[in-house]
Amino acid sequence: MKKVLYVLVVALACTACGKQTATEEQEKAQVVKTMVLQARPIERVIKVSTNLQGYQTVNVSTSIMGKIVELYVEVGDKMRKGDSLMMMDPTQYNTNAIALANLEVEMTRMEALLQSGSVSKQSYDQMKSSYEQTKEQVAYLKRNTYVTAPFNGVISARNYEQGELNSGAPILVITETDRLKALIAIPETYIPKVKEGMSLTVKSEVYPDREFPATIEVVYPTVDASTHTFQCKVVIPNKNHLLRPGMYVTTTLGLGKENTIVVPYQTVEKLVGANDRYVFLNKDGRAQRVAVKLGQRFDEEVEVIAPEIVDGAEYVIYGQHRLVDGVLLDVKNN
Repeated sequence: MKKVLYVLVVALACTACGKQTATEEQEKAQVVKTMVLQARPIERVIKVSTNLQGYQTVNVSTSIMGKIVELYVEVGDKMRKGDSLMMMDPTQYNTNAIALANLEVEMTRMEALLQSGSVSKQSYDQMKSSYEQTKEQVAYLKRNTYVTAPFNGVISARNYEQGELNSGAPILVITETDRLKALIAIPETYIPKVKEGMSLTVKSEVYPDREFPATIEVVYPTVDASTHTFQCKVVIPNKNHLLRPGMYVTTTLGLGKENTIVVPYQTVEKLVGANDRYVFLNKDGRAQRVAVKLGQRFDEEVEVIAPEIVDGAEYVIYGQHRLVDGVLLDVKNN
């Protein structure tokens, strides 16, 4: 009986010993290297990719349903404002133009009769009203029969052939290319700094050694709730027509110098299956996991933003891949 009790005591003692060993293993300190964070001045730059658009793009059509008698342009033709684009069936315009010419003769006659007192003011006013209405109708028909370019541009689409009937769809598309525009989405944190009239540059992979000047023309007054960005309309002079609508470009907007904290890019961890980023700090000898947002990238370094990322914080730069929140740290900076 005594032997049995002795064996049991020994077994319990071994079990307790095993638990102590497991606890010690859990508290084993992880070897890391750290750096003390310190803000430094950087040149704040916002880079946004976008697609170029013609500054103006207009679908050219006509209110007259009928035959397209003449089409004077082809895709790619450069137009000046007022240049002839097409002529619709002029029958309706010609009929009304003849009626207007007759009314002009009648108006001259009525004015003479009014001055001599041979006709009443009421009759004269009725004639004048009919004349003015016909004059407006003729002007309207002329604009829609002899269609001209609304601005300087290039013909970017031709949807009909000469002799076809206009079914109501746009006949031509004209695009202004002497200047282009682009819409860029900027993070809402920069609202106080981005103003209309600010200069920026545009770069295309088509011309890797060139930068094109641009200007912020409009800052949109609302913020997209889903992306937390606001839009700006950028205008780009393009007199030499090197850039074209549809091109993919990168815009660069400088906002001056600013103090911020930058860390090695490789020290920032990424949550598997998500785009969440985090880093580790040394907080009283234990790892503190901190969720961060990434800001501007500088070659092998990146700006990190979080309330805990401040001057003087001890930041883990080596061994962070093995860490979990709260684990004991063994800092080896030498």
